[in-house]
Parts: sequence; C-alpha cells; structure tokens
Amino acid sequence: MSKSILTVLSEYGYWGEELVGPLAAFDRRGYEVTFATPTGGRAHALPPSMDPEYVDPPLGRSVTTPEVAEATRKLDESDRLDNPLSIEELIPDRPYFSEPDFLRRIEAYHRELDTAQRSLLERYDALVLVGGSGPIVDMANNGRLHEIVLAFHRADRPILGLCYGVTPLAFAREWEQRDSILRGKHVTGHPKEYDYKAGTGFLGTDFNIGAVPYPLEYILRDATAPDGRFHGNVGKETSVIVDYPFVTARSTPDSFLGGEKLVEMLEHGLRRYGW
Repeated sequence: MSKSILTVLSEYGYWGEELVGPLAAFDRRGYEVTFATPTGGRAHALPPSMDPEYVDPPLGRSVTTPEVAEATRKLDESDRLDNPLSIEELIPDRPYFSEPDFLRRIEAYHRELDTAQRSLLERYDALVLVGGSGPIVDMANNGRLHEIVLAFHRADRPILGLCYGVTPLAFAREWEQRDSILRGKHVTGHPKEYDYKAGTGFLGTDFNIGAVPYPLEYILRDATAPDGRFHGNVGKETSVIVDYPFVTARSTPDSFLGGEKLVEMLEHGLRRYGW
C-alpha cells in the first residue's frame, strides 16, 4: 500500500541533501509526498548545499557530492516544490490570554484545531521536518507547526527530523504539561562540534547572525532528560537514531539513511535503531 508523507520546509532555506535524501527513499517506494511551508511560500535550497566545492568549516571538508549537488539543483529548479501547503492556513493561531472574549476565542480555536489535525491524519502517514539554517527562523518555535507535530505524535505516526529540523520536536509540548515530547527518548542532532562559529545565514535576508543562535545539542539533552539521551556520535560518519515514533538524523550525511529508516518504520515496524 502506498504511503503519503507530509514534508515541511523552511522558507528561509533548506539544506539540499536533507530533502533529496529522504525524497529518494520515498520516490523509490512510490510514496506520495506533499510539501508544506510556514506561510505557503516556495522553499529554496541554500546555495552552499548545491556547491560541491563548499567546505563545511567545523568538518574541514566538502559535505556535498557532485551528484547530490546536481540532484538538489534539479529539484530546486523543477516545479515539484511549487505551491506548497500553507501551515498558516492549515492550523489556526492560538489567541493570547489577553484578547477580548478569550473564552469564546479559545473554544473556537480548539474546534478549528481538532478539525485541522483530523484532516491531516486522514491524509498523511508520516511527517518529515527538513533541516538547514532556515528552520532556525520559521520552524523551531512555530506554534502552528508544533500542533502538527503533536497531532502525529498523539496518533503514534512516524516523524523524521533532520539536523535543525529536529528542533521543533524538542519544543513541541502539550499546552498543560509543558514537557517536551522527546522526554525519555534517544535522539541525535547537530552536536556542538558541528556548530558554526560564523557564517549562519538565511535566504531572503541580508542578516548573517554569525554563530548559530542556540546549541541544538544542549536543547536536545535537556528535552530528553532525565531518562533519554542525546547521541552526537562525533567521529562516526553517520548518526541516525530511531526511538519510535521518532527518526532523528544528525546532519547532511545522515539524510539518505534517515529516509530509509522512516520507510522501514512504515513498512516493517522498525522501532529502534542506532542506540
């Protein structure tokens, strides 16, 4: 039976391989892939992710093969990413407590949210959150995206987060409980050793923030505590962790394997890998 995958991309730049890798696994299996962005804007690959000569500063080497660079360029220039779903249109905005007539507004919000979440679960079998620097801007602390994550989590549907696309998983929390849904889980993600000291930029802006604004490793260590664990696997070529329903992939070279493990979860019931 074919599967349907909802894939979320930043409008401020995704890393090419972190989309191309999972997409290759999904396309081989004939999955239907639907793309979504925070406001419905067309997503584009970050230029360094299409440049095999670009040297990743922390790693001191190129992280993009000519083949992946070409695949990213072809995808980015195709019409496949045109007209993504708008998360802003799919999911209502939670009202402030200070807004007039708050009780009626929050009741309406929950009605709309329940309808939206049910609709997503009726259509999609899994959720993918693609990484790159862009998610730092419009995915990490996006309340509407968190509600999508929570819907898949409650329904026990697989969720794949890649690189900085793991961050929304750490911040997605039930409103009353406030614990991360990663609490007690084993995950991987961008370790401190991989963090840039300078050069973090975003598409569509002239703003270069230098170093990354937060150390994802620290966030993930805190989110998974006390009984879970962050696995950086520094010194190993790949780092992909499966702790159902989550697949987490550390960075660029883990993208193809991350997609393959999501397929294994969907088709063969994989529940644990890499720890």
